Amino acid sequence: MRRPQLNLNLRTLRFSTYSPNQNQLFHSKPTPNIMAPLNPTSQEAIARLRNYVPPPTVYDSLPLSRRAAVLILLFADAKGDLRVVVTIRAKTLSSYAGDAALPGGRAEHAETAFQTARREASEEIGLPDINQKLPPPFSVEHLCEFPANLARTEVVVRPCVAFLHSYDPALGNADPEVSLIPILDAREVEAVFTAPFKDFLCGSVQSGHEWYRGSWGMWHNSHWRMHQFFVREDQVYRIFGMTARIIVDAARVAYAQEPEFEHNSHFGDEEMIAKLRQLGRLGEKAARLS
Repeated sequence: MRRPQLNLNLRTLRFSTYSPNQNQLFHSKPTPNIMAPLNPTSQEAIARLRNYVPPPTVYDSLPLSRRAAVLILLFADAKGDLRVVVTIRAKTLSSYAGDAALPGGRAEHAETAFQTARREASEEIGLPDINQKLPPPFSVEHLCEFPANLARTEVVVRPCVAFLHSYDPALGNADPEVSLIPILDAREVEAVFTAPFKDFLCGSVQSGHEWYRGSWGMWHNSHWRMHQFFVREDQVYRIFGMTARIIVDAARVAYAQEPEFEHNSHFGDEEMIAKLRQLGRLGEKAARLS
């Protein structure tokens, strides 16, 4: 049965669809809008992510039921600044319903983290899978993986960073915000929006509205910083918890800067995950991620 879909035309991100073949979810408009290339700050950010090497991880040795991956999908806006794609999970899901989340989900047999993240992004927002091509001039470059994070369901989540290229040698850069429109799977995703990537290092932004709120708590006997960001588009989207921390960590590496607010100094939860594994807490049975 064909999955139910929502075709949303959002100002912030548009993955346009076409389809003689309904399985082909992405299509660029005949004349893509032309934009400036990545600005110098964004070029340096992408280069740092491309060169980032994460520390050793236990992710691949965990039971399949404990593994998940998310996609940090970056692209350049009309000013050459980087933006990150975020979804709102459907309210009908059994866990994290209505929360902001990066595209992603549970691993399947023999998948790498990037394969999981790309497959889930294909299912949720229509981004072509890892073995499929985007329409010209778009392409996806895999930049790096980040240390694994531990969800409150004790599923281990591996963040994968990718950059959506939109450069055409003849025309310049096509603007993904204008040239692409997402098709959302209504069973999993209620909305998709984007946010300025570098702003996730800021305690406030120029809009004059509240942008950041944070507090400290305890998580498996460790101090854990709870970040909350309020993205204002057609409505206010709250990005918080593990999703917020993953984006903050990626921005720290990309821009070689520490946030203006208090934060955990380490990336991810690899040490905590290793300890829980030694205690037998990360066995075959796992809570549902979606």
